[in-house]
Amino acid sequence: MNWKNRCLYLVIASSALLWQSCTPTTASFLIPKTAPIAATNVQFDNQSKGADQFYWDFGDGTTSQEKTPTHQFRNSGNYPVKLTVKKGSKAHTLEQYVRIAPPENCQVLLETEYGNLVIELSDDTPQHRDNFIKLVEEGYYQDLLFHRVIQGFMIQGGDPNSRGATPDDNIGSGEPDYRIPAELETGLAHVKGAIAAARDNNPEKSSSGSQYYIVDGSTVTEEKLEKYEKTKSIRYSSAIRQQYLKNGGAPQLDREYTVFGYIISGMDIIDKLASVETGERDRPKENLWMRLYPIY
Repeated sequence: MNWKNRCLYLVIASSALLWQSCTPTTASFLIPKTAPIAATNVQFDNQSKGADQFYWDFGDGTTSQEKTPTHQFRNSGNYPVKLTVKKGSKAHTLEQYVRIAPPENCQVLLETEYGNLVIELSDDTPQHRDNFIKLVEEGYYQDLLFHRVIQGFMIQGGDPNSRGATPDDNIGSGEPDYRIPAELETGLAHVKGAIAAARDNNPEKSSSGSQYYIVDGSTVTEEKLEKYEKTKSIRYSSAIRQQYLKNGGAPQLDREYTVFGYIISGMDIIDKLASVETGERDRPKENLWMRLYPIY
């Protein structure tokens, strides 16, 4: 390289270094224009410049170092979301408040190792709704196990004796010392994603005080629905009929067990839970824990 070209190269390199050193590192992100509902996922639009490191603080005790994170706020409120961006020795922080609105109906967050599901409880089953919310608020379900899983049918848990159970422990019969009266005449059905109360074989069809199941279900045809409409004196609404035909379910359980809610977020998690390997008495070979939280 001759001296003229070398000088030109040094000038260009110096200019590039100067430009890089003068480029500001600026934190910037957009917040939702309308308040998201509690327990829905919020994706943050990161518009920061001149940064290669990102540190998010969502104001609810959780953090992230993703560039464009998606975050689930469990409850309503105004959260101070803070983003700090860095590049080398340069750093900049921006804080904005994100408002999360409360849900209109009673909802519960079900946390599992495979992901989170949001349950909306039905006002048509007030005794089951109120009992379930009470237990969730008391922390009754924290770290209990799903003790019975049958793929294509259902995922059951809620036995208080399952907390800390070993693989050799016989679980599945524990419950509080009370039952919930059946609430069957509601129009709610065992479509995939339904939440229903387990029970023993009692003539009143009253429900266990704590055990519940998530419907996985199998394929449902028009012929099946017509059969159960006749034998059970049921008239399915067009909406329920379409859900059965599209997603499947367990219509044989309708009017036999009380459905008291539905999964409204995280339907894909049902497939993951239902596909775990099971052993004797349909118990998962690896403990399948649950944690439930009220959504406000």
